[in-house]
Amino acid sequence: MSAERERLHSTVLVGPSRERRRYRKARRRAAVAIEADAKRARATELKAKAEAERAERRATTYLPRAGQPGPAALRTPGRFGLPRHQDTSATLAGAYPFLAEGGLGSEGVFVGQDLYSGGSFVYDPWVLYQRGIITAPNVVLAGIVGSGKSSLAKSLYTRSIPFGRRVYVPGDPKGEHTPVAELVGGKAIVLGHGLANRLNPLDEGHRPSGVSDLEWTTQVASRRRDLIGALAATVLERSLSPLEHTAIDVALTAVVAGNDVPILPMVVDHILAPRDADDTDGRLAEDGRMVGHALRRLVAGDLQGLFDGPSTVAFDPSLPMISLDLSRVAENSTLISVLMTCSSAWMESALLDPAGGQRWVIYDEAWRLMSHPALLKRMDAQWRLARHYGIANMLIFHKLTDLDNVGDQGSAMRALASSLLANAETRIIYRQESDQLGVTASTLALTGTEQKLLPGLGTGQGLWRIKDRSFVCQHQLHPAELEAFDTRLRMTGGQS
Repeated sequence: MSAERERLHSTVLVGPSRERRRYRKARRRAAVAIEADAKRARATELKAKAEAERAERRATTYLPRAGQPGPAALRTPGRFGLPRHQDTSATLAGAYPFLAEGGLGSEGVFVGQDLYSGGSFVYDPWVLYQRGIITAPNVVLAGIVGSGKSSLAKSLYTRSIPFGRRVYVPGDPKGEHTPVAELVGGKAIVLGHGLANRLNPLDEGHRPSGVSDLEWTTQVASRRRDLIGALAATVLERSLSPLEHTAIDVALTAVVAGNDVPILPMVVDHILAPRDADDTDGRLAEDGRMVGHALRRLVAGDLQGLFDGPSTVAFDPSLPMISLDLSRVAENSTLISVLMTCSSAWMESALLDPAGGQRWVIYDEAWRLMSHPALLKRMDAQWRLARHYGIANMLIFHKLTDLDNVGDQGSAMRALASSLLANAETRIIYRQESDQLGVTASTLALTGTEQKLLPGLGTGQGLWRIKDRSFVCQHQLHPAELEAFDTRLRMTGGQS
């Protein structure tokens, strides 16, 4: 009985499980067979397609490797040729564009070699203005120490002298332009403590041609008033009040009326001790007390010795070049500002002369000069009126971040400094350090390609941005220029 029951149990429980395994194995074998048939079908199809392509290629007729023989030959190297085509450079530039810039033409001052086209690079702001290429003749030149920017500036203005241009350097903090001025037949006015030279801020200055006596008297009075006010504001490091302007005006009028050659000590004495006839309410001396003591520094204080007597030097605008050498006072920023203010006033009278011709005005070490509000305002006015005066201003500094030293962010001084860049359509950038690339590119609106060029520029190589056109130029110097312009003599022991 137990054997029968065991048989029945195995039939019921074990039999169906074996059947299901058998069915699963059969299904797997069928799936494998189907997949194998599909692979064989695809392989057969690809093989047939490849054989059809080979048959098509075999059936296609090609030219022989040496070309079709006879008059219709297409590849016969010895006998087939095209005539040489000659055309103008303008036409070829249209046929093969974007290879190299066409250049600025051959009129003007030779600078060097265009490193992209290999041709000569010539630049002249007056010529480019006449041709309508630029509308502002001002130039901005930036480059780190040793990049060759000073040599370029000297080459540009000295090579312009044979074309009838004159050169004014209203402030040379390092004295670099003094030997150049003497070399070209000009004059360098050297001022400093212990020297015999004096600079009278109240000199009449150069009288432009065609100006009547009444106009000249009015211009001289206005310039003297503005100059004394600017000197006082520079020393005080603030703007003057209306009462202080009145004190200066009253004292200046009295001094000029009573002296053929008015000098600054006379004005100071009159401000500190006005005449009873001028001081009707007894308050004029008190109103001008601060400005009087500020001006007294120029005649009896730490700034004395330069402005306390008649001028011993003259500003002759007929010379090919005039430079104000400030290397003896470079340690005193206030004195530099005062001297620059005086020289700018002298220069303005010459610039107003319609017969003065075309002139370069060079502002070297601009980062020092732009930190003084009075100077910055005068520079801005001259840059805006450059076309009217017939001048080309050149601003030279090391890097664009030098502008960060000009006033606070958003201040009026910073806005004036930025406007100088905006009014210069010629921007020459020599080698810059890697940490300056972003500021330089954003300030001068350089492209990414132009920005990448700056760190790798060699000595004398510069990126020239002239309005919307770009050039990379290698400045070339004559051996005589190299000797005269070299600024490395002190570092090399006299060996250039």
